[in-house]
Amino acid sequence: MSLDATNEIETRTRRNTSDLQQSRKGLVKPVPFRGGGFVHTRHRLIAPLLFVVLVILWEVGSQTGFISNIALPAPSEAAGAMSDLFETGMIWKHLSASLYRLVIGWSLGSLIGVFVGLAIALFSLVRAGVSPFISALFPIPKIALLPLFIIWFGIGEGSKVATILFGVFFPTVIATYGGVDNVDRNLIRMGQSFGLSWMSIVRKIIIPGALPAILSGFRISASIAIILLVAAEMIGAEYGIGAYILMAGALFATDQLIAGVAMLSVLGLTVGWLISRAERLLLSWRA
Repeated sequence: MSLDATNEIETRTRRNTSDLQQSRKGLVKPVPFRGGGFVHTRHRLIAPLLFVVLVILWEVGSQTGFISNIALPAPSEAAGAMSDLFETGMIWKHLSASLYRLVIGWSLGSLIGVFVGLAIALFSLVRAGVSPFISALFPIPKIALLPLFIIWFGIGEGSKVATILFGVFFPTVIATYGGVDNVDRNLIRMGQSFGLSWMSIVRKIIIPGALPAILSGFRISASIAIILLVAAEMIGAEYGIGAYILMAGALFATDQLIAGVAMLSVLGLTVGWLISRAERLLLSWRA
């Protein structure tokens, strides 16, 4: 067979093989991945639209007299009270005082709570000694201890920070050692079988596995901290959102009261957003 004939046969073979592969690609389609894992679809506009609709209905009800302005002022009146706070600059005094107490109390309570929760989960002696005290003290209403904290720490910032710290501490402890207890023991045994040290297992397996529960505990403790902040500021505080709401209620200034509640809502949304960002950053491995 001549060289030209051989080259022509090889060319036709390559062409036929390429055509066959193209036809197979057209006929064989990849199977789509169907295991979504309960991943929620984000709808960013739903919540703002619903909020706008509720505010419009509230305003219309107030303007038409369906909602009494004595019991519940119109959103426009609450917006006017909020505008006065910005004009006088008082909003920054109230916000700075509240944020100072909230950040210090929540941070210290969370830090100590995570440390104690890890100790309870990792050491049998600590669990046997400390866990009963946690179970006994957790159901006590923390606001009921505020007079005692005032006696111990005075009427100033110490008693308010201590109230928030004490209220944040217990749910953080329970969330931490509950999260550690729920870590898959097979992962821990696997780490031990590969010769990992105790500290490496804690750092690389136990803490990442318990982190979702700890961050969920942070959400709960942050809400508790805001509640206790308002209650503590209603006793012997000159500035703060709680003091502003107390003053508005004493004067029957319902528009200012609604403005104070709005500030608390914005504060809660901001804290929730920050924790959500922390979850996305620290729990990206779950995706």
